[in-house]
Amino acid sequence: MSDVLNGEGMGRRIEVLDEVPPGELPDVLKLIDEAAGTDGQPAVSEQGRLQLRGGRREGVRHFLLREEDGTLAGYAQLEDTDPVEAPAAELVVHPAHRAGGHGRALGRTLLDASGQRLRVWAHGGHSAARHLAQTLGLTLFRELRQMRRPLEGPLPAEPRLPDGVTVRTFRPGEDETAWLAANAAAFAHHPEQGSLGRRDLDDRMSEDWFDPAGFFLALRDGRVIGFHWTKTHAAEGLGEVYAVGVTPEAQGGGLGKALTAIGLRHLAERGLPAAMLYVDADNVPAVTVYERLGFTVHETDLMYRTES
Repeated sequence: MSDVLNGEGMGRRIEVLDEVPPGELPDVLKLIDEAAGTDGQPAVSEQGRLQLRGGRREGVRHFLLREEDGTLAGYAQLEDTDPVEAPAAELVVHPAHRAGGHGRALGRTLLDASGQRLRVWAHGGHSAARHLAQTLGLTLFRELRQMRRPLEGPLPAEPRLPDGVTVRTFRPGEDETAWLAANAAAFAHHPEQGSLGRRDLDDRMSEDWFDPAGFFLALRDGRVIGFHWTKTHAAEGLGEVYAVGVTPEAQGGGLGKALTAIGLRHLAERGLPAAMLYVDADNVPAVTVYERLGFTVHETDLMYRTES
């Protein structure tokens, strides 16, 4: 599908696509990267970039905003795959083309495309994004914190695993199905992590950063009951607590804390000076655990939504 909209006035047009053509993909990725250089973080998440590069996906649409001369000035993505929640969106305008109403035009187009039921991420929570959300009539309802801690100096104590639990690293070609089941159980109520499918896992395993040596599985009686998937951001010199999960029947016994410690010690052994993670601000138990492990808030991502 490809529709061309006027984009709320003369001087711009917005093309709506089910898939960004390969010849245009480098321009969109360049726009995202150049905006990130100005803003300090990408306006389009890892999941959004994977969906941008990965071809057509059910429920995902792409919005390319061009100025009158054809210059690509903005990009937005709308994902409508959650059977309950409103469609989720991310949008970005190139720094050289801001203050011209492009963000508002993309936002109103997203509202129309979503049937006036919309959730929008504002990564970093910048004032311009907060102002745009207010202009579009959106209200704040979710706060995602990025927390960091140094890996130089004292590390968490040697982890103590619950009785009957062993830990080994992920085996590509063998553990995919078991991990997906454990992840779905551990994050049954999480709006993004819990919905990951095989294609999402395969996409991440094909990325340059993927390293099974940093992907730890906890097993009891041969079943995966927990995991800690770490990630390395080589350019930034950062390790990431990418995903820590414990299945419901194994929660409450200290396994999550032990797995977190295993991953942090692994990242420190890689010579990385610091580690980061993301956690919802209202997940008080998790925030408390991470604070006790030495993590402090580095920045915050905000999500806004329509009232309906």
